[in-house]
Amino acid sequence: MVLTTGGAAHEAYRPTSADKFTFGLWTVGNAGRDTFGSETRPRLDPNDSVRKLAELGAYGISMHDDDLVPYDASPAERDRIVGRLKETLADTGMVVAMATTNLFGHPVFKDGAFTSNDRAVRRYAIAKTMRAIDIGAELGAKIYVFWGGREGVEAMASKRPGDALDRFRETMDFLCEYVIDRKYGMRFAMEPKPNEPRGDTFLPTVGHALAFIGTLAHPEMVGLNPETAHETMSGLSFYHAVAQTLWQGKLFHIDLNGQKIGRYDQDLRFGSEGIKDAFFLVKLLEESGYEGPRHFDAHSYRSENMEGVWDFAAGCMRTYLILKEKAKRFAADPEITAALAAASVPELALPSVGRYSAKSAAELAANPGDPNELARRGYGNERLDQLVMELLMGVR
Repeated sequence: MVLTTGGAAHEAYRPTSADKFTFGLWTVGNAGRDTFGSETRPRLDPNDSVRKLAELGAYGISMHDDDLVPYDASPAERDRIVGRLKETLADTGMVVAMATTNLFGHPVFKDGAFTSNDRAVRRYAIAKTMRAIDIGAELGAKIYVFWGGREGVEAMASKRPGDALDRFRETMDFLCEYVIDRKYGMRFAMEPKPNEPRGDTFLPTVGHALAFIGTLAHPEMVGLNPETAHETMSGLSFYHAVAQTLWQGKLFHIDLNGQKIGRYDQDLRFGSEGIKDAFFLVKLLEESGYEGPRHFDAHSYRSENMEGVWDFAAGCMRTYLILKEKAKRFAADPEITAALAAASVPELALPSVGRYSAKSAAELAANPGDPNELARRGYGNERLDQLVMELLMGVR
């Protein structure tokens, strides 16, 4: 039995498809292999993963093309595999919420995919992506993610960054036109990451990716798929990255996991690290009106057998729901509400000056305020943060 905590509390945090929790086939299917050791558990049939995730209350799955169909499969084999998964999805009520392409595993991509110095490799990568988009569309995916795992360098002299970004842009524009031509109704989401497996990656952060999207021929079709671990690896706040992505209307999909600052990409169970960060992230998603999947791009510890894998999956969903409830308590707590007011949190939503006019500028210049008087106030952030910690520690 997975997560056997009993009673009403357990039922309150039992996920349903309405929560829109999704998992990559590569997440629960991770066999425990790492740089220093081979697999510690058997590989899963994708159909078995779908059935078990449905049993746990998940909404759907995501997948790389190679998670389902081997890259060298014949057309007949491809159709057989995809057809079998479609039957499993129909039987379980699960969906494919997102699809993507593996452009990092095969040795052909050792110098990159869309930004390889070899034009023939770039063309192969685009063709592989077109085939994978076709599979995603056939399975009903409306979001297609681009993670440039091999798009980068170790030797700085090996690529001119401007040329690489030109090729990246050319590819995204071409694939947008492909989706439009096929009438797939699909949107693209770019997934930034600062490094690993390359020493330095092109479009390493949310900010870089947002700026890049503005240069595309179809920027309205392209948004972001930010990931907890990827922003945290570089010491940045994932909460603030997601907040700006929402502010710019570009949160098309999101990858949730756990990560320690400054480490390799750990892909830990959601909420297992940085619980305060995870709380404010959940609060942000739930209060923002974000309607997309809550996607877990993580995997179980290498120490676990298959029972531990399902404990991991159930734990991701349960933690999210616990933090969702905490966010509701935050909003309803009168002491927290008073502390927010004392810190002038609601005041930040008020315009500072409004639209410019010569009259308003003259009035402001004539009465700018006394900085010494303004500096005397305190903002009560210590008390506010303490109340948050007490909420999270279960004493409020």
